Amino acid sequence: MPDKLFYALARPFLFSLDPEAAHNLTLPYLRQAAGIGLTKVLPRPKADPRKVMDIVFPNPVGLAAGLDKDGAYIDGLASLGFGFIEIGTVTPRAQPGNPRPRMFRLPKANAIINRMGFNNGGVDAFVSNVQASRFYQNKEGVLGLNIGKNADTPLERAADDYVHCLEKVYPFAHYVTVNISSPNTKNLRQLQQSSELDALLSKLKDKQHRLADQHMRYVPVALKIAPDVDAEQVKTIADALVRHKIDGVIATNTTISRSAVQGMQHAEEAGGLSGAPVFELSNAVIRQLKKEIGDALPIIGVGGIFSGKDAQAKIDSGASLVQVYTGLIYRGPALIRECAAALRKSR
Repeated sequence: MPDKLFYALARPFLFSLDPEAAHNLTLPYLRQAAGIGLTKVLPRPKADPRKVMDIVFPNPVGLAAGLDKDGAYIDGLASLGFGFIEIGTVTPRAQPGNPRPRMFRLPKANAIINRMGFNNGGVDAFVSNVQASRFYQNKEGVLGLNIGKNADTPLERAADDYVHCLEKVYPFAHYVTVNISSPNTKNLRQLQQSSELDALLSKLKDKQHRLADQHMRYVPVALKIAPDVDAEQVKTIADALVRHKIDGVIATNTTISRSAVQGMQHAEEAGGLSGAPVFELSNAVIRQLKKEIGDALPIIGVGGIFSGKDAQAKIDSGASLVQVYTGLIYRGPALIRECAAALRKSR
């Protein structure tokens, strides 16, 4: 397959670069390739529509947020065959994120550690990029927009940042994801605690209803949670999701655990660990969420997907859709097609 061969040739060069430098080289190239039609030669997954959150997804394999924080590369990423694209996390105001280096590969573990810190150009630039994309203009597929808070916004005012971003992105999204689970913004995960979560979801749900009336269109809101939650925390989160009638939950973000990578180079770097070591952690959270929420709202499973079998394990755990990120970096675009084929066969 051309995508497998090309990526097999490109990966040694890309992995010889600093991870963030490779990221900043690859995405502009992908955008240019899509712009002149080169990506049309790539095989695409067969249609396998799934209706989730009252949205019809062309296939159940999506891109997780984080790869394209500013929405600058939507068209290039969409050309790879995803069933949906999630971009962000975006914050109200532009911010540079954490100092470099802030991304590290752990090849022996098929993992990445990042402490990017919501680096982005702010929500106004983000929305402009979305509007400029062919994907949005031509209504080519499903677009999720992921929102967060600025690093210097006090936690007691975090809801203001989320409400502001929700208002800005709402007209352009198929769904909006509320990211309260990145470990790279100080104290952000505290918003997963019972009282903070209740207050945040209440304000977001109120704003969602008002925006639906204003735009005469209901846009679902999903919550993205961490894998580093115990059984009691999952129960608390699940209860809040159901009570506030949130439309979906994404499980999970990166982990702060290092138990699976002890002794490896970069293992002690601060940040969130993604990739294969998160696979079972996220599956456990998905299973418990499913036990708690049943069919009240759908789960999007993400974390450590490196094969079609891995994608199927997320569905078997209780997810309705899956997302990939680190596996895409290690395996290339062929992973999308492999996962989509496995999930289509298993129906």
